[in-house]
Amino acid sequence: MILGAVLAGGAASRFGSDKALAELDGRTLIALAVDALAGCCEQVIVVGRETAPAPTLPDWPRPGMGPLGGLAAALHHALDEGYEAVLSCGVDAALLPDDLLERLSPAPACLAAQPVIGLWPAASAARLEALLHSDERHSMLHFAELVGARRIQLPIAVPNINTPGDLAALTNPRLNR
Repeated sequence: MILGAVLAGGAASRFGSDKALAELDGRTLIALAVDALAGCCEQVIVVGRETAPAPTLPDWPRPGMGPLGGLAAALHHALDEGYEAVLSCGVDAALLPDDLLERLSPAPACLAAQPVIGLWPAASAARLEALLHSDERHSMLHFAELVGARRIQLPIAVPNINTPGDLAALTNPRLNR
């Protein structure tokens, strides 16, 4: 069983407002991310927010740990509930390929360009917990290296929405030139 986890605890400082509630084609980014994972996971949770269109969890061990805190919460939940792996994405991952799970299987694996989008064995929770309590570099890429994750290239890049301009480029194809 695969648990989907939308990591939504970031500050979105480059976006300038609550990125999760920004809209693409009339739907919020958080709703699009939840729907993208729902198509290939038995359950989807949102980590790092109190309200969302799916069950929520707080970051672990505390807020402000970045995407690793969200992933740690999801991995702990997966272990507690008997899931074998977590498929993670950021709140702005509204346009994921339909075959993402197949491309990332078997775990561990992540997208080379966006390691927050990955498939992580639930058993890697202990390694992530150790990393978060260490002085080592706290980054998704470093965690991916620690657990031996394969870095996957997709034929078409998944948009990374960090600014209002990035979102505008998706809604107005002329800005993509």
